[in-house]
Amino acid sequence: MVLYQKLLCIGVAGALGTLSRYGLSGLIQGMVGIGFPWGTAAVNAIGCLLFGLVWTLGAERMAISAEARTIILTGYMGAFTTFSTFISETGQLAGGAQWWIAVGNITFQISVGLALFFAGSALARLL
Repeated sequence: MVLYQKLLCIGVAGALGTLSRYGLSGLIQGMVGIGFPWGTAAVNAIGCLLFGLVWTLGAERMAISAEARTIILTGYMGAFTTFSTFISETGQLAGGAQWWIAVGNITFQISVGLALFFAGSALARLL
């Protein structure tokens, strides 16, 4: 597959992932109501399950080609949830007995993410 075809496939998969996230999250949140972001939590949990499934089928079972895995994981899953990528990378660190780096990754990304969320919100209020 040439580069432009791969990019097109990743883009289409990304669009499908975005629409899936929007639809599933909204459906679940609509069923349970407000209070806790169950829709997002469900998407993140499902994303982690699917990421692990696709990754292992490709990397260990060779049931999914490297090219298809890139399209699915980068395109679809990247748009469906980046949380699944975060969990996968942290899981690989922990699985490789790099526990302190895994804990550091969790601490750093959550702390910095929250801090920058509030910084962006404060900046928006100044504009």
